[in-house]
Amino acid sequence: MDQIIIHVDMDAFYASVEMRDDPSLRGKPLIIGSLPGERGVVATCSYEARKYGVRSGMNIKDAYRLCPGGIYRHPDFDKYKAVSARLHKIWDSYASASEAVALDEAYLDVTRQAGSLEGARKIAQAIKQRTREELGLSCSVGVAYSKTAAKTASEEKKPDGYFEIPTAKDFVDLIIDRDVRVLYTVGEMTAEKLHTVGIRTVRDVRENREAVIRLLGKQGQWITQIAYGIDARKVVPYRPQDAKSISREVTFQKDVEDFDLLLDVLVLIAFCVEDRARRYGLHGKGVTLKLTYADMKGITRSRAVSSCDGAAAIYKEAAALLGQVERRPVRLIGAGIYNLSGEEGRQLRLEEVFEAAFDDGAVKEKELLDDLAKRYQLDFAGHLEQICHSDTLHRVVEYMRKRKSG
Repeated sequence: MDQIIIHVDMDAFYASVEMRDDPSLRGKPLIIGSLPGERGVVATCSYEARKYGVRSGMNIKDAYRLCPGGIYRHPDFDKYKAVSARLHKIWDSYASASEAVALDEAYLDVTRQAGSLEGARKIAQAIKQRTREELGLSCSVGVAYSKTAAKTASEEKKPDGYFEIPTAKDFVDLIIDRDVRVLYTVGEMTAEKLHTVGIRTVRDVRENREAVIRLLGKQGQWITQIAYGIDARKVVPYRPQDAKSISREVTFQKDVEDFDLLLDVLVLIAFCVEDRARRYGLHGKGVTLKLTYADMKGITRSRAVSSCDGAAAIYKEAAALLGQVERRPVRLIGAGIYNLSGEEGRQLRLEEVFEAAFDDGAVKEKELLDDLAKRYQLDFAGHLEQICHSDTLHRVVEYMRKRKSG
């Protein structure tokens, strides 16, 4: 094997953490995400809930219809991030390169450390054992010759599974008669396009290579390669500074018609975006605004700027973009920055906001927060970091919405 890659994937991560911390939840259909009656989706669910047809990404109303007797809880992202940091520390210790693709998932290049398939098998078992012993959680692990095959392998025996795919032939033999969605990058929309021309399985892709490429272009070329087990991608450690954009969004529990409230929410979103950019030493040269209307129609607006170094600048540009869109009920609002590059000078820490102002006549950050605090009787001093780092933002926004609506 030219390279030996391990893919580690936690089993129902958020739900498993909650069941670990509250044993009374074990063996029950636990759904983490929005609560019944709220807007939102399922973040993840226990395997008991999956027996009812509940799955990640499902609208919470559909989940409740399928599983009205389930236990529904909001996610605790701060807790999950802390657990994730410990998980990745364990996994990284076995690899020459580690590519985290989610809080609960990573690719590990163990070519040098393992030396052989047998060596990789020992590493995989050590990872599973340490994950269970040190954190009380189970994971599924795949060992393979490529990233695509390793991810397929980790999914093969879930939960608490282990599977190997040593060669491209083994990979093809395993998936050839499966639905095209087994192939990396083939999601629901791509699968539907392929289905319209009669391509439903991996075998169909192989037998209609030119048709797939005509239909999907470069993505079609990639898909046909994967159908033959070809994937030479390397494990590339993720670096936050390589991100193309930074954004944050909020979904309202009831549609918002008051654009003054939307402006107020943009203030908090701007500080959240600034906080993340500052931690990674980045600044943007473009600002985006994202809206989803009540009818689910989504729009994105953007504008290039010379530099966007702080919350006040982000807010100013996003607010200007909001002033240009159609005024009708809004379900979701978000904002962000793009064209990222290294920081030009240190950003203000959030606790310094109360002592520093944005330059040359623009809206001062302190004034933004003071005005917001006065309108909604909020105290941001000492709490803004928490709002930026967790789902507290959504709770604060909901409080603002209810207070504004009277």
